[in-house]
Amino acid sequence: MSYFFTFLVGLVLIGLSPVFAGDEESRLSPVFVRGEKIVVPTKQTDEAVYTGQEITTKGIQLSGEKGKSSIYEVISILPGIVFEGIDPSNLATEQANIRIRGVRGYLGSMTVEGVPNYGGNPIGPRAYIYDTENFEGIAVYKGAVPADLGSSMGNRSGAIELHPLWAEKDFGLKASESMGMFDYKRSYVRLNSGSVGGAGTRFSLSYSYAAQKKWKGPGEIGPRDNFNFTFVQPIRKDFEIKVWGNLNEIEHNKYRYLTYGQLTDLGKNYRLDFNERLTAPLHLYYEFNKEYHKNRDLLVSIKGSIGENIKISLKPYRSKEDANIWDGSQGITFNKQTKPGAIKRIRDIEREGILADISCDLGVLKTSGGYHHESSDMNIYDENYWINPNGSLTYLGYGVFATSGTTHISSPYIKFAGTLDRLNWQAGIKYFEFKDSDTQGYRTVPDVNGNPVIQPAPYLDRKGETYKIWLPTTGVSYKFDESSELYLSYGRNYIRPYAYMPILRTYNRLYNEFVKQGITLNELFKNRSIEQSDYIDIGLRFRKEIIELSPTVFLSRHKNLLTVVTDPRVIDPQTNSPVNYQLNIGKANGYGLELGTNIFISDWLSFYVNPTFSKLTYDGNISFSGKELPTDGKQVVDVPKWIVGSGLIVKLGDFEIVPSMRFVGKRYGDSDHDEAISSYSVFDLKLNYHKDKWAFFKSVSVSLEVDNIFNKKYVSIINAMDDAVSGTTYGVGSPFFINGRITFTF
Repeated sequence: MSYFFTFLVGLVLIGLSPVFAGDEESRLSPVFVRGEKIVVPTKQTDEAVYTGQEITTKGIQLSGEKGKSSIYEVISILPGIVFEGIDPSNLATEQANIRIRGVRGYLGSMTVEGVPNYGGNPIGPRAYIYDTENFEGIAVYKGAVPADLGSSMGNRSGAIELHPLWAEKDFGLKASESMGMFDYKRSYVRLNSGSVGGAGTRFSLSYSYAAQKKWKGPGEIGPRDNFNFTFVQPIRKDFEIKVWGNLNEIEHNKYRYLTYGQLTDLGKNYRLDFNERLTAPLHLYYEFNKEYHKNRDLLVSIKGSIGENIKISLKPYRSKEDANIWDGSQGITFNKQTKPGAIKRIRDIEREGILADISCDLGVLKTSGGYHHESSDMNIYDENYWINPNGSLTYLGYGVFATSGTTHISSPYIKFAGTLDRLNWQAGIKYFEFKDSDTQGYRTVPDVNGNPVIQPAPYLDRKGETYKIWLPTTGVSYKFDESSELYLSYGRNYIRPYAYMPILRTYNRLYNEFVKQGITLNELFKNRSIEQSDYIDIGLRFRKEIIELSPTVFLSRHKNLLTVVTDPRVIDPQTNSPVNYQLNIGKANGYGLELGTNIFISDWLSFYVNPTFSKLTYDGNISFSGKELPTDGKQVVDVPKWIVGSGLIVKLGDFEIVPSMRFVGKRYGDSDHDEAISSYSVFDLKLNYHKDKWAFFKSVSVSLEVDNIFNKKYVSIINAMDDAVSGTTYGVGSPFFINGRITFTF
């Protein structure tokens, strides 16, 4: 089915309808900085209770150079969010980590105007494919998620909604140039056509280029090329069509992760990285550890009204992702020989879908409903190679290969909202159905000459499954006066089955052992199900002259979590112990407190501090290699109990000075808490100068940023699943880094 054909049909159906009113009703009061809006409470326009927070254009700018190509860097200013990377400019694509109230961010959703962005292996959003200058706001929902956001793969850790900076009515040109340490450079330009002709047609085009050398070890980060396009066509004052397109392409060498043993002397091993020359061990040569990503996304937004009270929206979209990711391997076995090698992970993903919504405002009652459908083809597989002494590669066929068919998502919803004097309320329910496809399994085996050939392997065949879940949401708020409001919200979030490749690799590695026991891969997948999380938020928004407080107590219960289990039927010959793999049997409980605090000391000085206490613990023990580990009640891997973000914003005429600090508390790299990771604090400084109407420029801005001022050495990434028992690796945070930027607008 072509959803762009549906788009054309939709034009006929709503051809006489008016444009939606703007989003102003969905955003509330400012957070800080001399009246400039940095963070505001937000909701969907057809809802009554503010359940999210939105970073405004000024807030996006406040994230500095590190936020130019990373959505996660921008939202890390909010309480309850920990974002950590390994690269000072955040260009390294998937060598970063985010947690939202303790839950890994790749288990959450990201959308552009409600249209989902995600992929597989790993599942989750591609937060590195955008230039954040092309957005006017970024909304974050950490608890209950609005039903009309197309989450597709899931939203266990909440949802992020990106609001594009659409082509503007006035002509404009913006250009910036950035430079920094490690040969960092970035160029950005955006053109707005302004209204063209009498029909009000307008469009925008933007392009950016970025690249740098790695701050440790050999190799390059980039080049990264990003193109963005928007088109706006008013049909009449009551009908509008928008088109948004984005293309991002990047290649880069990886940074090396460290073992826990290497962390015991972090000063010595902080800059330990891949080998610059082809020496033993061969798999650590830097050219065998690299990534390439290409993402293309296109959506059409059609909005209008029927009469004064009924609003309709159609959003057809297409998305394509290609990626090649190389990882060196200490040993790859083929034809009874084990040698150092390289594994090439290949992603070829295509998605096509449509979101349709209709809402009706009856005054005392607002009602809305919609439907989301998506079909996707995810061809994801491994290729294995041996590394020869001269650096050439010997192809060994597929490591993990399974033909994938087309999967389908169907998700209708309905919700209601209303206001009774000072009381606002809303309630709704969403149904999510994911139809996985049948797959045929193949194995790579040696032929009579020892060359790799692919042959069918019935034990690797899988039958398609259908996964279903109901997702209720509700919320209520009471406004005491103009300065204070109390609210409560509940929502059920989810993530569909994921992490297919780990269990496929385990089954392939122990194929003969599983076959001897008569255990098919399909049997293991029958125990997969949807992960489910239930959230309750109780919060207060208080604003009074020089102070603003937004304390929030949050509670969560999680079940059907992907958790390691031991299967005594199969013995792993490498360990002489029962095999381990993951099933959806785990549980966890969480609670915590966020306290967003903003103090307006004067009209030129503001202070913010956002502490968060978070407790997320295992509900039950974990079995591993035939043993039961005492994990019940222990904090989940990589979840610090305390995080704090804080900073000053000083405005002196055209100058702005922003010193900031982030603190991440102690955490653990394994579920048994044997691998403790110390807390750390990192200090940054931003200096900005902005002048309007200078010479023939509309404005000129100059920025200087200093990150990790005191060159703190710390662990920034724990590379492990939430149920990790062993084998965790760690990434270190980037060192002292200076960059500068100059921006002109015409």
